[in-house]
Amino acid sequence: MQRKSFGRMACPIARSLERVGEWWSILILRDALHGLTRFDQLQKGLGIAPNMLARRLKSLIEAGLLERRRYSERPPRDEYVLTQAGRDFRPVLWALLAWGNRHFAPEGPIVVIADSRTGEQADPVLVDRKSGRLLAEPNFRSAAGPAADARTRRRYDLAAKQATPKESTSAE
Repeated sequence: MQRKSFGRMACPIARSLERVGEWWSILILRDALHGLTRFDQLQKGLGIAPNMLARRLKSLIEAGLLERRRYSERPPRDEYVLTQAGRDFRPVLWALLAWGNRHFAPEGPIVVIADSRTGEQADPVLVDRKSGRLLAEPNFRSAAGPAADARTRRRYDLAAKQATPKESTSAE
């Protein structure tokens, strides 16, 4: 069965999943963000079959998250280096890490985010860059953006109307 492509859907989440929605892709990006750049490093670290790794790397290159760079001519060897889009995936991974620790780690956190200077464990949250306020309901919600089509605008307008009066009028 061929899977559905999300690449042309009018949804940034669907378009993102088209690029990183396969679990190996996310783990490859995780390891690349930890400095692993060579095929053999990635294969050994992930325990992934070479053909699967090759397909995933090709997909991440096509998505603009990795670049292939030659580091040896004899024998020909390449490394896989994060692009800016790949480096911008770090906060997404950190959010997944924190969510996984909170909900799926009954033994406690195995990996944490730590302050590089102090070693103190961080507790990541998502904030609005403009106001510095925590992005959380009821103060924030998803809304149709400037490029939204009529269908998307209707969906988000309906969602806003269905919000409870408490959610839509509460103060900070």
